[in-house]
Amino acid sequence: MYEILLIAYLIIALVLIGFVMIQQGKGADMGASFGAGGSNTVFGSGGSGNFLTRTTAVLAVVFFVLCLILGNLSSGVGDEAGEFENLETPVPEVQQQPANDSDVPPGN
Repeated sequence: MYEILLIAYLIIALVLIGFVMIQQGKGADMGASFGAGGSNTVFGSGGSGNFLTRTTAVLAVVFFVLCLILGNLSSGVGDEAGEFENLETPVPEVQQQPANDSDVPPGN
């Protein structure tokens, strides 16, 4: 299920990027008044603004919902014990040299 949602998430992200890229900016209406308005005929006489705006909004909502679902599904996945669970530093072992006869005091 997680893999299917992840694939759908990636496809919706790519489609959303495409829809945002083909939308016209706010300054594009000025060119239509000087005779460059023939590019809007693909989506009908009303132009592409309404269709693209609504589709982008729907895709954005689906994108964010999938983002929340995938985040919720992946929050419980992973190692139970993290790297910083045990912060105790190991005590270094000191190697003790065996006592030689020269180290023993002569009175014993």
